[in-house]
Amino acid sequence: MVFNFILGIQEVNKEKVKVNCREAVRGIIIRNGELLMVNSNKGDYKFPGGGVKSGENHSETLIREVREETGYIISKVKERIGIIIERNIDEFEKDSIFEMVSHYYVCEVLESQVELELDDYETELDFCPQWINIDTVINKNERILKIARPDINHWVHRETAVLHELKAIIT
Repeated sequence: MVFNFILGIQEVNKEKVKVNCREAVRGIIIRNGELLMVNSNKGDYKFPGGGVKSGENHSETLIREVREETGYIISKVKERIGIIIERNIDEFEKDSIFEMVSHYYVCEVLESQVELELDDYETELDFCPQWINIDTVINKNERILKIARPDINHWVHRETAVLHELKAIIT
C-alpha cells in the first residue's frame, strides 16, 4: 500500500465516544497521462467514488459509483493503493465522531461513456467528469484550499493529499 493516514482527529477512544462510521471507495483512473476526476461548480476536483452500500463489496461499489459520476464503465479493478481515514466532530451529533474510511483503487475503464446518473446533491454541484493532468488538478485544488472559503467541499483536503501521494509515485 502506498499511503495510509488519518486526517482530522488522530485518536479516539471508541469505548468513551460514539463513532459513526462510513466506508467509501474511490477510483484512480489514469489514461494517456491524465487522471479521470470529477469537477464541481466550486472549481474543485475529486476522485470518482462513493459510499459502500449494504451488501456491496468494494469492486461493486466502484463500478456503480464510477459509472454514475463519470459515465465510464470500469473494465478492471486493480490493486488498492491507499486508505485515508477522516475523523471529525459529527455535524449531526455534536457529541459523536464521524469517521469516513476511503479506500483508493487503481482502475481501468472502457473508452465509451454512458449517461451520468447523479444524486441530487451531485447535480446541484454540477458534477462533471474531466480528464486532467495531475499538476493542474493539484494546483486548482490548492488554490481553493488557500482561499479557505467556508463553503469548501469537504473532500478537497482529502483528495489533494491523495493527489500529492499519487504524484510522488507516478513521476
